[in-house]
Amino acid sequence: MNLQNNSTNPLAFQNVSTEEKNLTTIMWILSFFTSFIGPLLIWLMKKDESEYINQQGKNCLNFIISYGIYVVISTILTAIVIGAIFLIVIGIATVVYCLLGAVANNKGEDFKVPFTFEILK
Repeated sequence: MNLQNNSTNPLAFQNVSTEEKNLTTIMWILSFFTSFIGPLLIWLMKKDESEYINQQGKNCLNFIISYGIYVVISTILTAIVIGAIFLIVIGIATVVYCLLGAVANNKGEDFKVPFTFEILK
């Protein structure tokens, strides 16, 4: 398993415009600061205009939802101490994957975070 990019075809999108790259990069950066609200707003406004933005918005939101579920489970597990370790790992992974997502989208690549549930298809 590739822990950097779980996409089956990172180069699936050809001829991605600079505007699309910038919007998806902003989406990933905003996910770090605003959780799901920033990426959700961009995705809802632009999903019908670009297949690339639509797909990357889904990938970003699936990441946020999945890792949010992991945080809830880890918070519950703090009662038996191991949850605290998971919270630290999830926090570090969130920062790393937000940065990797921003970099990959700035290159115009398809980026999927490992260990995410595909809720939005």
